[in-house]
Amino acid sequence: MNLEALDKQYVLQTYARDYTNFVKGVGSKLYDENGKEYIDFGSGIAVNSVGYGNEKLVNAICEQARNIIHISNLQVIEPQAKLAEKMVKLSGYDMGVFFANSGAEANEGAIKIARKYGETKFEKKRYKVITLEHSFHGRTITTVKATGQEHFHVPCFSPYPEGFSYEKSIADVYNAIDDETVAVLIELVQGEGGVQPFEKAEIQQLAAHLKKEGILLIVDEVQTGVYRTGEFLASNLYEIEPDIVTLAKGLGGGVPIGAVMTKHKDVLKAGDHGSTFGGNYLSTTAGLAVLEILEEIYDKGQLAETLIYFEQKLQDVVGRYGVLFEKEVGLGLMRGLRAKSAEVQSQVIKQSMKEGLVVLKAGRNTVRFLPSLTITKDEIDEGFKRFEKVLASL
Repeated sequence: MNLEALDKQYVLQTYARDYTNFVKGVGSKLYDENGKEYIDFGSGIAVNSVGYGNEKLVNAICEQARNIIHISNLQVIEPQAKLAEKMVKLSGYDMGVFFANSGAEANEGAIKIARKYGETKFEKKRYKVITLEHSFHGRTITTVKATGQEHFHVPCFSPYPEGFSYEKSIADVYNAIDDETVAVLIELVQGEGGVQPFEKAEIQQLAAHLKKEGILLIVDEVQTGVYRTGEFLASNLYEIEPDIVTLAKGLGGGVPIGAVMTKHKDVLKAGDHGSTFGGNYLSTTAGLAVLEILEEIYDKGQLAETLIYFEQKLQDVVGRYGVLFEKEVGLGLMRGLRAKSAEVQSQVIKQSMKEGLVVLKAGRNTVRFLPSLTITKDEIDEGFKRFEKVLASL
């Protein structure tokens, strides 16, 4: 039985899969079972932040696996404490950290913190969370409901938890706040919603207003965090101080990990929340290695150079292929090209794969680019050479 048949017979078919069988990765290159090389501009959807086969990350994982992979959270876990310290210091915020296994779990934790805050910090219980249209916050029942895209709210999974509403814009949030509102949950760059950043000034005004009103600002940095937009957090780039920040994706370099950071460190008590696997030896050792690698390239200015170089390549594409793309969008190495139609988007992604280039889909007809943060100029050049071959054929 070949791999495609095996997958279709035994794995639940919840993904519209491509059946390219990758067997090895080096840097930002992938190789399939036939030895064909691909440039990866998707990094497992913003997960492989330091690329494939990074020696420091691999050595850290192997060394830790030889000692302890996992113990329960009933005991103290040294790399967990050290990773929490590292994240807090890099953020510049005075926060505590809870570790989970994914972005959805991180957002679940954030919502639980907000709900308990609303129960204990006000005379009348507050529980409502405002999010935005085109947002994406996860696949659990609660985080699907928090997601501001109606096609995710399918009746077969109902009833959904109450207490979530969606506004068209940041400006609409102000009027939506009532005496039961406890938090506003936003992405600073909407990833699944089309790689759409918000204006810095309107985010700063919202943050100031929420602080004045005593309402929590939760920033979902599952995709934007861990230097993806050029700073450790997109919140740093926007120069705001959220009450709660959620992280996942790039933090473990491919090892599953999620995290909730909050300045309200006294809200959750022992027993209020937990995770069997969250923050175990393996995942937090990986996270420490990833942050050390990325902090170094950030401090050297190497990351900033890469961001500028990649953005310029995208701008050149828009300038030359205006017939296919309306504009270039995004921040840092979270970028997109807004295609003129869904058909163009689909063809570009499909043909890129044939040419040995991995690019991604996002909402609003966007072709999405999420390369590793350690991608080299040579890898970028080769990727865009293949991309232009695709565009020329269309």
